[in-house]
Amino acid sequence: MNKIQSSNNIAIAIGDPSGIGIEVTLKSLFHLKNNKKIDIILVGCKKTINKIYMDLKKKGINKLEDPSQYKILDIPCEGEFVPGKTSLEAGKASFNWLTHASNLVLNKKAKALVTAPITKFSWHQAGHFYPGQTERLAEITNSKEVSMLFTAISPKSTWRFNTLLATTHIPLSKINKELSKELIIKKMDMLLTFCKKFNNKPKIAIAGLNPHSGENGQLGKEEIEWLIPTLKQWKKNNPLVEIFGPIPPDTCWISASKAWDGDKSVPNKYDGYLALYHDQGLIPVKLIAFDLAVNTTLGLPFVRTSPDHGTGLDIAGQGIARPESMIEAIKAAWELS
Repeated sequence: MNKIQSSNNIAIAIGDPSGIGIEVTLKSLFHLKNNKKIDIILVGCKKTINKIYMDLKKKGINKLEDPSQYKILDIPCEGEFVPGKTSLEAGKASFNWLTHASNLVLNKKAKALVTAPITKFSWHQAGHFYPGQTERLAEITNSKEVSMLFTAISPKSTWRFNTLLATTHIPLSKINKELSKELIIKKMDMLLTFCKKFNNKPKIAIAGLNPHSGENGQLGKEEIEWLIPTLKQWKKNNPLVEIFGPIPPDTCWISASKAWDGDKSVPNKYDGYLALYHDQGLIPVKLIAFDLAVNTTLGLPFVRTSPDHGTGLDIAGQGIARPESMIEAIKAAWELS
């Protein structure tokens, strides 16, 4: 591998070797090969990367890059990987590759990190009991407060769609215990900071927790007891920011759908949305911008992005995985860093 020294390096942890991570990465690099500014470092097992490349070529997949043209931080792994099959070896490998890729960025050998999807079950088989890559990155970097934010740019209107999750990979039964006044304030601060990268006077929408945002306490009292007072306090501390909510969750993202489609009659094009739990935010994000949305982790000492899809075990090895979200993840890593 060539000496790693370029300040333009983007490190890509190639994810679960039994999934579509390597495929969408090589397809993405094909589409981005004319961008001479970005230098890519692939972090993973060179032998595995080359094998998947050759397997895809044999299937007639031509729109993918030859990995020999790129810098590879070779972290060899044990065993053979079967497309679509979870395994202890796959979990061990993807965990190690993420760790080494993170260290590249921490040691200033790369300016940002892109992570291909991993399989949590394989991580657990390998003894790595993390809800996801975000939590492992927080541990590596000793980051106390991290957040998952999904961002996408509409190809129809160039409007940027941002949704931050107040809580992430936790069971539904634990959401109420996790949510608090202090948490909402921290998440609102993070969302505001991100939105101000693109608009100095952003508008922020906050989803309610209960159906109809509680219907004045008839369908749940969380909005009345702590969410609305918390938002009023946050607004008092940020008087120049327009906030809206709590908006009933079933209508909160209607404006986003219209803005995404270029509807100029939308009264409020919100710069950011705060979802109170994982699926509340991810369902509208994936319905509106599935192929183009990018997950970026706020609160780390470096930029980290990833595609908004999973490992695609059901289509792994078939050559049909779509690279659009990975393309956007690499572009966003460059832009945000």
